[in-house]
Amino acid sequence: MLWKRLRPGGRRLPAGGFLRRGFALMLILLLAAPPATSGAPTLQALGVRRELPNGLVWLFSEQTNLPLVTINLVVKAGALRDPAGKAGLANLTALLLLQGTKTRNAAQIAREVDFLGARFSSTGGDDYSSISLTVLKKDLDEGLDLFQDILKNPVFAPEELKQKVSQLKAALKSEEDEPGVVAARAFDKRLFGPNPYAHPLKGTPEGLTAITRQDVVEFHRKLYRPNNSILTVVGDLSQDEAGTWVEKIFGSWEAADIPELKIPPAPPLNKPEALIIDKDITQANIIWGHLGMSRQNPDYYAFQVLDYILGASGFASRLMDNIREQRGLVYSVHSSFDAGLQPGSITVTLETKNANAGKAVEQVLKEIQRLRSEPVSPEELEDAKSYLIGSFPRKIDSLSKRAWVMAYVELYGLGLDYPSRYPGLIRGLTAADLQRVAQQYLQPEHYLLVVVGRKTEIPKIDENLTQTGSKEKEHAPRKGQESP
Repeated sequence: MLWKRLRPGGRRLPAGGFLRRGFALMLILLLAAPPATSGAPTLQALGVRRELPNGLVWLFSEQTNLPLVTINLVVKAGALRDPAGKAGLANLTALLLLQGTKTRNAAQIAREVDFLGARFSSTGGDDYSSISLTVLKKDLDEGLDLFQDILKNPVFAPEELKQKVSQLKAALKSEEDEPGVVAARAFDKRLFGPNPYAHPLKGTPEGLTAITRQDVVEFHRKLYRPNNSILTVVGDLSQDEAGTWVEKIFGSWEAADIPELKIPPAPPLNKPEALIIDKDITQANIIWGHLGMSRQNPDYYAFQVLDYILGASGFASRLMDNIREQRGLVYSVHSSFDAGLQPGSITVTLETKNANAGKAVEQVLKEIQRLRSEPVSPEELEDAKSYLIGSFPRKIDSLSKRAWVMAYVELYGLGLDYPSRYPGLIRGLTAADLQRVAQQYLQPEHYLLVVVGRKTEIPKIDENLTQTGSKEKEHAPRKGQESP
């Protein structure tokens, strides 16, 4: 039997009322599809930019094809702000926002979200945390009332804090059985050192244990401020309507001085370093890589094309063609690079038999060196450009995607005209540009190699290191770091 739910203020709903609203939202989302277009799409500016007197930057895009509104608030309070010894504080703070306010407990918040049929989330990230709401336009008043209460009045109840910390620790523990996760954690820990990018977004067991309720309260008080945030509003509203709502909900939000962000540098990699983690598995998980670039780096676009050619394009990539298709050495291989407010990593990830690990790494180094010494072919360059330009419109083909991209371009200083400029940024690149960034950013002689597998069956790794100028038969953790 459907049970009755209470709306805010104690008003009763007809049984199933919240289901009807939820079904309406789900139906709209399921039936929604990007409008058909002929030929290449023309990308316009994402929207307009405004700023409140309290320093809140807000961005608006009118999208009237659906009776929906998406609100996304990005706060510059990500894991980069985690204090030393308290890894996971930023993510924990974001997760706890939905667990109770001064007037609503966690169960009441969940019931109201259900009644509205809304999508509501609060999540942490490396560079930022975000609160997001998608709701039917007719329910925007109630949705925003809930939104501002969660943002401004969280209580961070001790019992909720304890429960969330236990859940995060359990998740971290369960992930220790996944070789790929073990490899990634060990890689980040060594590569970034004291930089907060070194630890998992969830934190560490030691860091979560050290976090107190007061830490969470102070983190929220200092950083969840309008002059440290970006608000995006996308959907079935006029600009005047959006401005009225933004002023009503966020105009009284008090600004404050934001603590300076001080990030310790990552430790240098002056030679090849290998960390072999013994695990009784037949398939080795390998990560090769080193530090890369920040998102603001103007070479980002050339490296994006280069990465596509190297290993980000799946079966069309050089790594896949050489190491899997031609040689049959790996089950999977791909390259990637992270670029945030701080320089992220450039990596190649492989899965292979333990016995093939050395040979596979050797071929990775050869492909890296080839990109540095030879220009890519005209066909490779054109294929990469066509894919990246052609796939861009899919990144903004829904309300939530558009809201996120708008916040992203503001966060990283790209401008709301970024979609219209992006094709030109990619199209103008030459093979010489790609070879230059390969020589500058790919480092076949200064890298970190992490291998998780059966150590007795991985005899070639040290030989690979010898070929590039280093040999380390014992792979002890760096001083001050715990063994993975």
